[in-house]
Amino acid sequence: MTEQSEADSVVDTSVPHSARIWNYWLGGKDNYRVDREAGDEYAKLYPDIVFMAQAARGFLSRGVHHLAAEVGIRQFLDIGTGLPAAENTHEVALRAAPECRVLYVDNDPLVLTHARAILTGPVSDRVGYIDADVHRPESILEAARERLDFDQPIALMLMGILGHVDSYEEARSIVARLLEPLPAGSHLVLYESTDGDEQLQAAQQGYDDGGSVPYRLRDLDQVRGYFDGLDLLEPGIASCSHWRVSSPPEREAMTFGGIGRKP
Repeated sequence: MTEQSEADSVVDTSVPHSARIWNYWLGGKDNYRVDREAGDEYAKLYPDIVFMAQAARGFLSRGVHHLAAEVGIRQFLDIGTGLPAAENTHEVALRAAPECRVLYVDNDPLVLTHARAILTGPVSDRVGYIDADVHRPESILEAARERLDFDQPIALMLMGILGHVDSYEEARSIVARLLEPLPAGSHLVLYESTDGDEQLQAAQQGYDDGGSVPYRLRDLDQVRGYFDGLDLLEPGIASCSHWRVSSPPEREAMTFGGIGRKP
């Protein structure tokens, strides 16, 4: 059975899925017609969505490189991994420091199909996957303890996943519970799409009404709230299109992120 046919046997292709739509916007091939149609409808209302997706991916790449190459982080816990695309966390981290360990967390069948392929490749001894849900942080931490050293700093990555948590209070609680057992010197790497554009709000509402798992756009103060108690790295919370970019574009992507260090 091929990867695609194996995934087809467990994936519901009648409803668009955020990870597959995101993959489509990034130019990937791991999506279905229903995802491409939903992605195109979204883009009709908000043409900047592809720019946003690319900006978020750039933020991930620059953030991981900075932590591995300049800060010295050697462990990455990437929750809500999504489908493989260019500059995946393990690719960036291992290129900067081959001794890095990367643990991915997701519960999407198609993502896990790709995970099995990576785990049989040349980086299989440095990369792992957990089938788990962000709503159950204690289960994630329990499984992560078997693969990561909790006596050494860990980069906790939550890349656009918290918008799928309906309650902001629950999302804040999830972040706090995930950070609590991590040692000093660990870092939170996070971005979220924000509500600062009416066209984006309309496009997101149309997507949510289509039957997919909703995504909650939140304001900048709420994004900042995830970093309470942490020391923000420069330049603080910024648009992903402008975070540590030498020549930023004229417009800002409506997805904002940052990196905070646990003291």
